[in-house]
Amino acid sequence: MQPFALNYARPAVELETTVPYVYDTGLQLNVLFDGRVAARDLALLREVGTTTSTAGSKTHFDD
Repeated sequence: MQPFALNYARPAVELETTVPYVYDTGLQLNVLFDGRVAARDLALLREVGTTTSTAGSKTHFDD
């Protein structure tokens, strides 16, 4: 017997995106390519909504 949900489940679509920042291990922050802290760029935050990196836990906002 197959669960009902498996009849309709589809894999998540992976979108190809590029982020305009990288994680700096020394600062332990996301930084823009010009060296500025990504979280201080208000235009970037308006566009992407967050600067979450994969370096920390994805379940806590304060990482």
